[in-house]
Amino acid sequence: MQSNNNHFFERALFESTGRELQVEEVFFKSGGCINNAVRLNTSAGDFFLKWNEGIEDDMFAMEANGLQLLRAGGNLRVPEVLGVGKMEEKYYLLLEYLDSRHPSATYWQSLGQGLAQQHTLTSENYGLEENNFIGRLPQNNRQNKSWVNFFRESRLEVQLGLAIYNGLVTDDFVKKYKALYPKLPELLPEEPPSLLHGDLWSGNIMAGPAGEPCLIDPAVYYGHREAEIAFTELFGGFDALFYEAYREAMPVEPGYGERKDIYNIYPLMVHVNLFGTSYLSGVERTLKKFAG
Repeated sequence: MQSNNNHFFERALFESTGRELQVEEVFFKSGGCINNAVRLNTSAGDFFLKWNEGIEDDMFAMEANGLQLLRAGGNLRVPEVLGVGKMEEKYYLLLEYLDSRHPSATYWQSLGQGLAQQHTLTSENYGLEENNFIGRLPQNNRQNKSWVNFFRESRLEVQLGLAIYNGLVTDDFVKKYKALYPKLPELLPEEPPSLLHGDLWSGNIMAGPAGEPCLIDPAVYYGHREAEIAFTELFGGFDALFYEAYREAMPVEPGYGERKDIYNIYPLMVHVNLFGTSYLSGVERTLKKFAG
């Protein structure tokens, strides 16, 4: 089995780099809940390879595009995309290997400053020129001039529709959920679209070879930057130094502390559709607060 895998690994390396590289050691890594992942120690150094046999055929291509957008636009480190393709019925993504080290003394400040810098990169529209994925779920990025309309149509409504289709929500929940829609224009401020990582929680950042913050596994789109900051607070939050550095570089409008729960309906509904109804309680609390 290992020799068969090595054959696949070496073919993927050749297709991506144009060089015949010998795999000397393989170290299996966490690939999240979806993919297989390995560190490949080769005659030309280390590489990071993700692969899967049961994913949408453009999932890794969309991830590669997101990584390249983040690399081109910001000053936070993002692994370089070396190759993406399909071989032996397996889809793969080959990346620069970033050796994870202990975070530097300025790790959180650098992350806050770097994310603020990334958020200065804007677009004419909310969304993206292509759809992509958040986790294994398709993410609708249909472009819109209005943040409120984009958030309602391409974020809240899409996830609700999927939850209805899968029988995860009641009619009463749907009624309360949709009652929030007409209130959004007075609750959410408009602001120029910012380049967002899109899935920014502690599992998708890491300390790189010099202890610097690195971004991985994005679900990129142009959106309201408050939605990104809110996402960072959803599952335990980041260090206070991160938020201090971010706000010093790029303050948020008054009232964000109230609005963040509205933004987090989207990732919570993603989790409902990925992992089940235990995440509905958080959504219900927000709906009760804002929709009555």
